[in-house]
Amino acid sequence: MDLERRNEELEELYLLERCFPEAEKLKQETRMLSQWKHYIQCDGSPDPSIAQEMNTFISLWKEKTNETFEEVIEKSKVVLNLIEKLKFILLETPPCDLQDKNIIQYQESILQLQELLHLKFNVATEILLRQASTLADLDSGNMEKVIKDENVTLYVWANLKKNPRHRSVRFSETQIGFEIPRILATSDIAVRLLHTHYDHVSALHPVSTPSKEHTSSVTELVKDDVENVEKAISKEVEEESKQQEKQSHLIQEEKLKVEEEQDDIEVKMSSAEEESEVIKCELEMKVLSETVSAAQLLLVENSSEKPDFFENDMVDLFQFTTLGGVYHLDILELPPQCKPVKGWMIVEILKEGLQKYTYPPETTEDFETENAFPPIEVTLEVHENVIFFENPMVVRWDAEGKHWRTDGISNVSYKPNERLVTFSLDTFGPVTLIQDAHINMPYQSWELRPLDVNKVLLTVTTVFTEIQIQIKENLCMLSSVKLKDKKHISILEGTWMTPIPFIIALKEAGLNIFPTRYSHFYVVINNKVPLVEVKAYRQMALLSSTFAFGWSKWNLLCNSTKVVFKVREHLPEECTENPNWALLMFSGDRAQRLKIKEESEAFSEALKEETEFHSTLYHMVRDFASKEAMEKVRSSNCQFVNSVCHMLLSTRLLSYS
Repeated sequence: MDLERRNEELEELYLLERCFPEAEKLKQETRMLSQWKHYIQCDGSPDPSIAQEMNTFISLWKEKTNETFEEVIEKSKVVLNLIEKLKFILLETPPCDLQDKNIIQYQESILQLQELLHLKFNVATEILLRQASTLADLDSGNMEKVIKDENVTLYVWANLKKNPRHRSVRFSETQIGFEIPRILATSDIAVRLLHTHYDHVSALHPVSTPSKEHTSSVTELVKDDVENVEKAISKEVEEESKQQEKQSHLIQEEKLKVEEEQDDIEVKMSSAEEESEVIKCELEMKVLSETVSAAQLLLVENSSEKPDFFENDMVDLFQFTTLGGVYHLDILELPPQCKPVKGWMIVEILKEGLQKYTYPPETTEDFETENAFPPIEVTLEVHENVIFFENPMVVRWDAEGKHWRTDGISNVSYKPNERLVTFSLDTFGPVTLIQDAHINMPYQSWELRPLDVNKVLLTVTTVFTEIQIQIKENLCMLSSVKLKDKKHISILEGTWMTPIPFIIALKEAGLNIFPTRYSHFYVVINNKVPLVEVKAYRQMALLSSTFAFGWSKWNLLCNSTKVVFKVREHLPEECTENPNWALLMFSGDRAQRLKIKEESEAFSEALKEETEFHSTLYHMVRDFASKEAMEKVRSSNCQFVNSVCHMLLSTRLLSYS
């Protein structure tokens, strides 16, 4: 019986899964509309996808000089927005639509903007330090300045008095500061802490693309079909036209009759063209469906090779993640100060610009004591919107090797209540805080349940936290975060975003429940065959408007070609304390209801009495679902189904629980 109805079930599933290419088509239209909106907005900002506009924007800003720190901060908002847009283009555009030259162009634009922005901050710091003597504090005689913004915070201290006893620098109304050695306390220096709430130091992540052979062969195959259909239709129209000419020459006296026949031919031509359009549309959807499937499969594929790894002190950014931005720590040579002369302010401007003070110096022969250049003690504040589940690790940037390192840092201590981290640093430079990217993996359990029409709640429980995510239409929202049974208030709560920006925001907040293709090298997982996973997530998403799904311990005991999970029809009036779950096992092409229950003592693949095998999850649940439930499934919003599927593919609940 299973074999007889297989084709019928798969055909019905194919029609239901048309929602995925339809959702992708809507995304394409949205992208085109946003480009058009940007064009008619005429606000002076460039289109980040057009290289000429980006080059013009960068060149014009390079030429602009003498910008204050506040002016650069204001301009940085435009720059950061452009960088964000470019990153989203790389992440949101289907891999098959991204050409290598476009990827290179977008990444080069990102790097140019990042470098120019940091250069502008350096120039603005120099302009500020030239006025240090006029901004000096009356009590200490030294200059202290704090400038705060949503994306950047500047702390700068200029040593004007060179008092050897003044070695503890604390910025007013904060506990952020430094303990400097005697040699720096008596030198013409400034100490700068530029905290960028973003990371423009780490290398850009590579863009994942599917195998060109697969996508090109599918596309070419369907293109050939389109061309063949067009040729056949045009040939048919041509033959009808020739027949019309022949008849008009032979029977000139029957003019009225010929005109009637001509009308018939025009109708035929019109219907033939309409038929051609319908077939072309069908084939285009077929191409889109194939490319969407390829992109979805890419999200769950594991890399066969572990990233090349280096020395012991180097940080593997596939295993760890930077959080809370980057702290640019610099000891700077104090530039010549402004001097008032006869109502004018005169200042010497150094050609080489802002110079870093080398500490410790390259040669230490002139200094008698061995410990003349001890490590500098630094106290930093952890960004308020970031969650660390364990004490943060402090790492420093190696400018030569272009990677983060753990050496050169000692005496690290963390006060979680005050969110202060203190450490000793051998040499100044960019530092950041890192956390294990997989600290919340594997998950302990998960549940996906409907809330309303085209609205669901995804709950993921880990060792440290419980994260709840709401999904509706093409949007996601962080509903709540619980830490050790206590609710944690996150800035992201209540903010609706499209899936990709939402995932990035959660990762940047330290709430990473999104494995990468390399994660299986760092986490012990219950690995499932990628195609089985994709098929399960697609069909779970299709049913999610009416059915609740949940974690099952038996998923660990079945082999990699099968997945097991709980499912039940969600009824608004039912009691949720003791829900009546069914256990389903799915292999990608066969679904069955298991005889065992979640509380059973041993695993068995035995079929439940009075049930039968099906080819899809849709037809499996239809056996025990109400008509109203199945009607809701068939009328689900395509964007909603696609968003749920994307979140399931991104969290990989069946392999990482």
